[in-house]
Amino acid sequence: MRDDMRDDISEPTAGVAVRTWAPGVPVLLVHGSLATGSEEWAAQEPLAEAGYRLLVPDRRGYGRSPSLPGEDFERDADDLVDLLDSIGTIGDAAGAHLVGHSYGGLGALLAAARRPAATRSLALLEPPAFSLAQDDPSARALVTGLRSMWDGGGADDDLEWAVGFLGAVGTDPDTLPPGVLDEIAPLVPVLRHGHPPWDADLPLRELASASFPTLVVSGGHHPGFDAVCDALAAEIGADRLVVEGAGHEIQFTGEPINRALVDLWRRADSGSVPAS
Repeated sequence: MRDDMRDDISEPTAGVAVRTWAPGVPVLLVHGSLATGSEEWAAQEPLAEAGYRLLVPDRRGYGRSPSLPGEDFERDADDLVDLLDSIGTIGDAAGAHLVGHSYGGLGALLAAARRPAATRSLALLEPPAFSLAQDDPSARALVTGLRSMWDGGGADDDLEWAVGFLGAVGTDPDTLPPGVLDEIAPLVPVLRHGHPPWDADLPLRELASASFPTLVVSGGHHPGFDAVCDALAAEIGADRLVVEGAGHEIQFTGEPINRALVDLWRRADSGSVPAS
């Protein structure tokens, strides 16, 4: 991205640190666990060249935002609602497109349900909507394995716990670049002591009745996540997509997911009816 398109600032009304990339139609990119916003969404920076104002918050507990003993999807939703309320009108429509990855997807879907008029579209990349699809053996095994880690079945050492967590969500730690595990280990307590995702009260009815288009994406790497995403898409009437190549970190695929996001945003901004 050109330097003159980058404006790294903290939004004064948000309560969290937000990096802003370029002018244009607002897009809120909400990161998952064990990463900051700018780290997780680097492959989406080219979307600024396509006329989008990328707002990239660090969720509480991460990066430059206020610390928390553990991440909390309810607090994330509060912060995202504040951001949606603070974003001005572009043309005839207010608000922003919302994109949430993993744990950040929970805050994004809660915020969208609370501010439907300020949500242009909602894209969810492997959100842990773990109250769904529990009749599917793979989804049930995924949740059972993660719950056992939260209940004390994981390693005491943060680095070992990170390795176990990544394996549980379908990411092979051996495929990560050198040094990444050492970088994320200090962030493990924020995840371990966070509000567990299976406690989320999903606003399925509100999202199903919303007028904005929705998209649910999985990475095609874990049958449990595929089943959860299938169930969520069916419950809220979302389009469903599989983007392979980066495992759970779907946004790292770059062009394939970027193309799908731009298609969603253009359809939403044109007022087209979502595909069934």
